[in-house]
Amino acid sequence: MAVTRQDFEDAVAAYWGAKQTQRDLSAIKDAVGAGTAGSVRGGKHFDNIAALLAKFFLEAGYSPQDIRISKSQGLELPGYYRPTKQWDVVVAHANTLVAAFELKALGGPSFGNNYNNRIEEALGSAVDLRRAALADVFPGEKPWLGYFFIMEDAPGSRSPVRISEGAFSVEEIWHGASYQDRFSTFCQRLMAEGLYDAVCYITSSATDPKPNEPMRSLDWQHFAAAINARITYLGELGLPHSGGTLPFDL
Repeated sequence: MAVTRQDFEDAVAAYWGAKQTQRDLSAIKDAVGAGTAGSVRGGKHFDNIAALLAKFFLEAGYSPQDIRISKSQGLELPGYYRPTKQWDVVVAHANTLVAAFELKALGGPSFGNNYNNRIEEALGSAVDLRRAALADVFPGEKPWLGYFFIMEDAPGSRSPVRISEGAFSVEEIWHGASYQDRFSTFCQRLMAEGLYDAVCYITSSATDPKPNEPMRSLDWQHFAAAINARITYLGELGLPHSGGTLPFDL
């Protein structure tokens, strides 16, 4: 069964603990060898979103052995400026990094505490892997990267953030922008610079888990379409090969 909009909304609701794990997503975690939700990720919150992303590739014929969503399965990928970096979902078939995903969030009440960390993490992960690809660390088709981000929808993330300027002026786009606005700009620029091949940026909250999608180009529909386009592209090149080969050794 194809991934649906309802699957997406249920997975986001589960991030906030608002719903029990869906039966089919739980089965996906079992199928790819990740076990129960508690064993998938240290924080558990992104369990169902990781399983939802895995579903795209299982439905496309990738072997469960190609898909990693658990730390115990080995989520590390080679870097250039450091030996390895742990991603959140890794799909690897034969000698090709089919897809790697970063799953991140920013919550309150003090949104500023981790704002810069989230920016630096996303930039560092992409730049490091892209440079490693240029050094032929990944011998198959060019790696594909996805970024999924949840911003907690709260007064603190919706309110304008004051900027303290120093020796040089800040771009006008940042003035009067909230943390939600800032992340819209950030994610658009990640895509414009080609650091990630697909970005999904949503806002949501525990009291109202239904996802809001501030930017049309960064919504779930575009994100899912980009994943399917990657699957179709590799399919035209004969991937996955029948028989489900194991991912490359790291």
